[in-house]
Amino acid sequence: MSRTTKAATPSSELHIADSHDLIRVQGARENNLKNVSVDIPKRRLTMFTGLSGSGKSSLVFGTIAAESQRMINETYSTFVQGFMPMLGRPDVDVLDGLTTAIIVDQERMGANARSTVGTATDANALLRILFSRLGQPYIGSPQAYSFNVASISGAGAVSIERGGQTVKERRSFSITGGMCARCEGRGSVTDIDLTALYDDTKSLNEGALTIPGYSMDGWFGRIFNGCGFFDPNKPIAKFTKKELNDLLRQEPTKIKIDGINLTYEGLIPKIQKSMLSKDVDSLQPHVRAFVERAVTFTVCPDCDGTRLSEGARSSKISGISIADACKMQISDLADWVRALADPSVAPLLASLQHLLNSFGEIGLGYLSLDRSSGTLSGGESQRTKMIRHLGSSLTDVTYVFDEPTIGLHPHDIQRMNTLLLQLRDKGNTVLVVEHKPEMISIADHVIDLGPGAGTDGGEVVFEGSLGELRTSGTLTGRHLDDRATLKPTVRTPSGTLSVRGARDHNLQNVDVDIPLGVLTVLTGVAGSGKSSLITGSVSGRDGVVSVDQGAIKGSRRSNPATYTGMLEPIRKAFAKANGVKPALFSSNSEGACPNCNGAGVVYTDLGMMAGAAIPCEVCEGKRFQASVLDYHLGGRNISEVLALSVAEAQEFFGAGEARIPTAHAILGRLNDVGLGYLHLGQPLPTLSGGERQRLKLATYLAEKGDVYVLDEPTAGLHLADVENLLGLLDRFVDSGKSVIVIEHHQAVMAHADWIIDLGPGAGHDGGRVVFEGIPADLVAARSTLTGEHLATYVGADAGGLNHRSSAARIKILNPSRERYVHDR
Repeated sequence: MSRTTKAATPSSELHIADSHDLIRVQGARENNLKNVSVDIPKRRLTMFTGLSGSGKSSLVFGTIAAESQRMINETYSTFVQGFMPMLGRPDVDVLDGLTTAIIVDQERMGANARSTVGTATDANALLRILFSRLGQPYIGSPQAYSFNVASISGAGAVSIERGGQTVKERRSFSITGGMCARCEGRGSVTDIDLTALYDDTKSLNEGALTIPGYSMDGWFGRIFNGCGFFDPNKPIAKFTKKELNDLLRQEPTKIKIDGINLTYEGLIPKIQKSMLSKDVDSLQPHVRAFVERAVTFTVCPDCDGTRLSEGARSSKISGISIADACKMQISDLADWVRALADPSVAPLLASLQHLLNSFGEIGLGYLSLDRSSGTLSGGESQRTKMIRHLGSSLTDVTYVFDEPTIGLHPHDIQRMNTLLLQLRDKGNTVLVVEHKPEMISIADHVIDLGPGAGTDGGEVVFEGSLGELRTSGTLTGRHLDDRATLKPTVRTPSGTLSVRGARDHNLQNVDVDIPLGVLTVLTGVAGSGKSSLITGSVSGRDGVVSVDQGAIKGSRRSNPATYTGMLEPIRKAFAKANGVKPALFSSNSEGACPNCNGAGVVYTDLGMMAGAAIPCEVCEGKRFQASVLDYHLGGRNISEVLALSVAEAQEFFGAGEARIPTAHAILGRLNDVGLGYLHLGQPLPTLSGGERQRLKLATYLAEKGDVYVLDEPTAGLHLADVENLLGLLDRFVDSGKSVIVIEHHQAVMAHADWIIDLGPGAGHDGGRVVFEGIPADLVAARSTLTGEHLATYVGADAGGLNHRSSAARIKILNPSRERYVHDR
């Protein structure tokens, strides 16, 4: 009896298993981190703040998440590890208390042309099962509804052992897939302009082919000269019909040239496999330019863009086919699924309903399942990845988010905050890299890095609560409560850029006049049609330069000097000053250190273990041959020049012997976008998301144009950097340019000369212009969601509005008549 009583009495002492409530980081030195040591509370929401380039991503992604993933990978067998990416141990002394890390970053979703929102989230898989159970007429298993499975059949003799004898029997088989045979499940067919493939006045050996990478100097020349299908010395214009067909459309055929077995294939099927099977945006710039020039993509006439065969489209549930379901806006599809009531598939319907509801909860209810995943923005991609975690049964894991508010209207940020808190309340550790005050406000713990960026950052300048951050005196603390004010006067437009009858995606026959010569901000909730309006009706016009959110691509050999084109004039100046070839001053060419091939480090493959990178002993990490470093320009060698910061290099190339006007102009643009601290030779993979965005912006600013379109230029920017960006935009407009900005940041809206607000909602609830005018009128009217949030942001309740009014057209939705009327 006494033993029972003792067991029932709870112990007042903390169990040792419950004492591991911190993630301890000691001596982190990844990228620009300077021996950072922090204690991060588990099962709490921790925000990492600081300037772009201060070391946030290096600490969260490059150290904590990277080591967690590496340790998880090591639990697999050696055989399995051979198929996984080799991850090196981060440069850190101690990492203790780690849990499994799930990374939800901004990387665009796969560039596979067959990937859609439905396939990426498994919603299509559930729909296929549903239609295979309830669809009428019945056409087959779930794969009969998949646009990635082709219908095939075959027959032949098979050998079977029976009764000690081998007998042959005739067998046949068939697989019913849902792929459209015409477009092979892509939804579009291609028509190739043959004049873009070759110059028919020349022969192949004279260089007739104009396809990138197709040169007669290599294997292609060897194959074309030895295949025997045509005369490579005859002009293509004089080819017979059969010879031209062999050149363009010949199916893969085995041939033998000089004793070597090779495969000959026509140009068109080869291009289709190597270029057209990939997402256009994933191709290299020169290849993408060729594809856009040579290939036209049209909706498949057989399947009408649904990717599905006629059989898959004929099977329906309550009059709806799987193609119709995937084309629906997800919020509408959720309503349709909710109306289905069949006890035989009740668990399936519940799972599908939960998944579709998650889209709405995360602010993506305006998408459709047939939307190509390659067309999603960075913010949409990140939120789509979040969906699979919302219903997860996992607890006590670490979720790592990289600016989840990118692409979100202020109205949507509160919904994102709720989701992050739900993940935390399930017992998970949530780490978020963020700049928006609205999201920082929900943090349990804040870690601020700085004090500057690049070499001036990499230190923890604050740890504590939000209230303590406000009084900390750090850059983030000082700017946390910043609120922009409306401009007392706005610029007068010099003209207009007219858009008429825009109907791309969800746009509903939009007519709008975009003023020129001013700063125009295009805003609205996510999915309201902003990007559709710009990409469909503005970008591509003469004189329009568009800067989108696409990530810049570059290997560890790329750096700001090579990406911006600055290194070319620098190499030529070195060559001219020293009387040698420019190629000597390239670490990717003749001047490269022979030991490390210009990488600066020697990579050692350790088999199943992560490879090791050791600084090159010959060049000591300088990447160039010793003889090249004997050549100088303005008293510095090429390695010392690449070690300069942008600000130092701007001064160096601005005057004296080292004066290079072209390089000086590029450096000026880099300084204008706030990248004065970057080193010219810093590898691109070490740059943060905000730094890459500004690097791309600086590059595009060099292009000749009268109208500049910027898609969320504040992405990745600290509150202090936004002010610098606004100054840059002002200088651009004052120089006579027109600037159109797609933006959700209220500081940019308040600074605009003109605002165009789309909405009122997302998807088919949006696509209409709900306001045109100056910011002051938008705040005064509060007729839209944007107006309400902007009024709160600028403190309109407390401060009043003493601003010059305009004859702005404010359009307000009249629910009773389902149309827009003018209130002034």
